Amino acid sequence: MENIHGFPPIIGDASRILILGSMPGAESLRRSEYYAHPRNAFWPVIYGLHGRIPDADYNDRKSFLISIGLALWDVVESCERKGSSDSAIKNIVYNDFTFFFGAHPKIWHVCFNGRKAEALFLSRFRDDFPGLTYTRLGSTSPAHAVRMDSRLEDWRKLLLPV
Repeated sequence: MENIHGFPPIIGDASRILILGSMPGAESLRRSEYYAHPRNAFWPVIYGLHGRIPDADYNDRKSFLISIGLALWDVVESCERKGSSDSAIKNIVYNDFTFFFGAHPKIWHVCFNGRKAEALFLSRFRDDFPGLTYTRLGSTSPAHAVRMDSRLEDWRKLLLPV
């Protein structure tokens, strides 16, 4: 089992919706980029919702995310895990959401990238942030074989008015 640490959040002044994953996978950790696995649908979905193809440069992808009012982070700050599977996550240290939401009071909606992110967050923070609303979205992980049009339809929930 390897002890791994996640990334800082991607957030800007215009961010109103936070997308939470569980913990970056092995390829993301290797490349120090959120959703770096070439078959993960996260970036194609985010861009596809806006009729665009993902930028090749990671910094451009982060800037695009911020420009459309989204923030990105993970529920887990650190854990032990072998491989990339969410089911292998053990000995969890959670990110400091009390500090995060205090520092970013414009965030009003949290979307979970899959069931595991939702379950982890709600198991620890279910009643801590009564002003927030929550939506679970289908996971963009390559482990979940879902057609792109189905993913886009589900992820349109992100296009709530900000």
